[in-house]
Amino acid sequence: MADWDQWFAGVTFARGIGPDELAARLGALPGVRPGPLGAHDAWSMVAETVDGDGVARVGRWGGWSFAVEHGQPAGAERLAEVSRGGVEAVHLDPQPDRPPKQFAYARDGELVCCFGLGEECWRGGHRPDFLLPELIAAGILTPDGACARPAGEADAERDRRTLAVVERRFGLSLPRHLIADTPLPAYVTCTR
Repeated sequence: MADWDQWFAGVTFARGIGPDELAARLGALPGVRPGPLGAHDAWSMVAETVDGDGVARVGRWGGWSFAVEHGQPAGAERLAEVSRGGVEAVHLDPQPDRPPKQFAYARDGELVCCFGLGEECWRGGHRPDFLLPELIAAGILTPDGACARPAGEADAERDRRTLAVVERRFGLSLPRHLIADTPLPAYVTCTR
């Protein structure tokens, strides 16, 4: 994931529940399952949904269930709910219209840590320093939590380094073909 050069859909990962339960916790509308969809068809379907609805394509990879969220990503608003009952959840949102990209981690119904990529010095959640040791080791932050990045570092390199920290810490990986090409079970999600 750290090497994705283009990233346009939000992705929510959950460890401890299956893909169908992840879709339900993201607000899947009961009985609305358009069938396996690739990314292009999912984006087309978003245009047909009510404002605030999206399409989540779900699967399992590397011990995590995942949802690729086309349209309005429900994972950003519902991450604590996704993580209830001892589940771990990670949400990555590309924010293509309003950078920076966003990261959030929740566990057992609580938002643990969140920040914007490139804005790691401004962390939120109940344990904002949760990833501080990893961010320091990667040269992203100083021990006091200030920015340690070199002046003029390209945004793509900045994002790659932070995503690499997230990948390593949580054991996340998701091949690009699953996001871009593979038809996956899909659900319409309501974010209202």
